[in-house]
Amino acid sequence: MLNPKNLESLAQQLHSVLPQSLKNVGNDLEEKFKQILQAQLTKLDVVTREEFDVQSQVLLRTREKLNELEKRLDAFTEQNQNSSSPNV
Repeated sequence: MLNPKNLESLAQQLHSVLPQSLKNVGNDLEEKFKQILQAQLTKLDVVTREEFDVQSQVLLRTREKLNELEKRLDAFTEQNQNSSSPNV
C-alpha cells in the first residue's frame, strides 16, 4: 500500500491548484480527494518500493543458484560423456 503521507501530499497539491472559490469549501474537499485517490490506487496492481526491492533480491539469489546448478549439470554431463566414451 502507498504511504499515507504521499497521499496527503498529493491531495494537498490538488487542493492548492483549485480556484479560490473552491478552496473556501475547506478541508472537506481535501478529505474527499484523499478518499478518491485511495480508492482508485487500491484498484491498481502495485507494490511498495520495499516489496519490489525484496523481490529483486530474491530473484538475484535465485539466478545465482540457477547459474551454479547449470555449471554443476554441465560438469556432470561432461564427466558422464567422458566416462562413456570408448578409449582408443
